Amino acid sequence: MQQFVDIFRRNSDALSPQPTAVPPRLKPLPQVRAVLFDVYGTLFVSGIGEVGTAAAAAGEAAIAAAIEAVGLRPTRPLNGAARLMQDRIRAVHAEITHRHGIDYPEVQIAEIWSDVMTDLAGQGVLDPADLDRIDWKQFAVEYEVRANPCWPMPNLHQCVAELREGGLMLGIVSNAQFYTPLLFPALLGRTAEDCGIDAELQFYSYRHGHAKPGLALYALAVRALAQRGIAAQNVLYVGNDMLNDIVPASRLGLQTALFAGDARSLRLRSGDPRTAGIDPTIVVTDLAEIPRCTMIA
Repeated sequence: MQQFVDIFRRNSDALSPQPTAVPPRLKPLPQVRAVLFDVYGTLFVSGIGEVGTAAAAAGEAAIAAAIEAVGLRPTRPLNGAARLMQDRIRAVHAEITHRHGIDYPEVQIAEIWSDVMTDLAGQGVLDPADLDRIDWKQFAVEYEVRANPCWPMPNLHQCVAELREGGLMLGIVSNAQFYTPLLFPALLGRTAEDCGIDAELQFYSYRHGHAKPGLALYALAVRALAQRGIAAQNVLYVGNDMLNDIVPASRLGLQTALFAGDARSLRLRSGDPRTAGIDPTIVVTDLAEIPRCTMIA
């Protein structure tokens, strides 16, 4: 995986969050014993606000750059490749839902890219003989780093360090691909575990085949924390999306923090009936505000 970490490092530049018009709404949360985080748009500034499979329309330019990076040589412009990616993801989602009854399935993005490029080869855009030598995971990283540039959110270090030093358990529940955990060593110089995030409390959609806003990943986290003696009401979930983050976490009894620190990724979903009647426990605009609410003597 080091080669993928290096790709992220070579192609990543500092990003600052864009202010939102949402004010913080803080209060003491003395009963919180564990904090779970979303990744994109919460722990990391995200150029498109979400993991790549949910924002496949990031552009033909990123696909063309990834093709060049892995040494493929198209015979003509790749117009429509992004649409092919979106269509393939939708088709796989539909197939998984039909076969397994999963409302919000996750794909394996390297397989998606292999299928898309095979389709392009069938159209004569690429040489089929070249595809066998391609590492599709590398291709996925080359695309992602260009389509969805990321950077650590301000005060990420301070937030997780203070929470961990205060004895709180830390975890992640996130829509993700295989490269998502690599953002930590690539952009922070240390793994999520080195930052104090428990390896057994990291629930990524690509590992389990379930995505948010489904309840499955949250249920896994609740079960794992219960085994450690921590009830759902003593867990705070932090995320930037009312539908994907706040709604499912609330339904399973977690306390919630809406992260409104970056206009790129804040998803209020105003008017969406699926968020009706759901209100976050607190609203934060800076990760440093989370320890102030939870680290109550």
